[in-house]
Amino acid sequence: GAVGALDVSGRVIAALCLSAMFLALMVNVALRYAFGDGIAWAYEIHALLLPWLVAGGVVIAAARGRNIAVTLLLDALPPAAARALLVGIHVAIAAICISVLLSCPPILKAAQYQRLSTLGVTQVWGYVSLVYAFAAMALIAAIHAGRAAAGPTAWDAAPEEASFS
Repeated sequence: GAVGALDVSGRVIAALCLSAMFLALMVNVALRYAFGDGIAWAYEIHALLLPWLVAGGVVIAAARGRNIAVTLLLDALPPAAARALLVGIHVAIAAICISVLLSCPPILKAAQYQRLSTLGVTQVWGYVSLVYAFAAMALIAAIHAGRAAAGPTAWDAAPEEASFS
């Protein structure tokens, strides 16, 4: 359920960001052709929404196991060893994501003082997407590690469910 909820959150975020960026660009182009001048913030909105679009896509890929993975070693190992390796991989992914989350506060603090010139919004709103993406990936990796440790169904029965994000 948690992985499914994260998948839905990623899809909602990606759809909203893509729609807003497209709408802002379309309105800006229409205004430039109709009146010779567009809206200045239409260029800056992408600085806030593109990181969220990428974060949403990363969470979707992690939740669905649709990211790039090389499974040659997993396929070659006996099921018990493959599960142990899979647990190790997911634990490593969770640890890496948590380490990124622990290193984020200075970046977020610095971004509070960076403002977009036209919108006047601090860039921290774009950088917070890092927290969302890496927290979601850590949670997904922990859930997948638990599934892999629980038994063969996590990898053997449905390899497309395994996530190496």
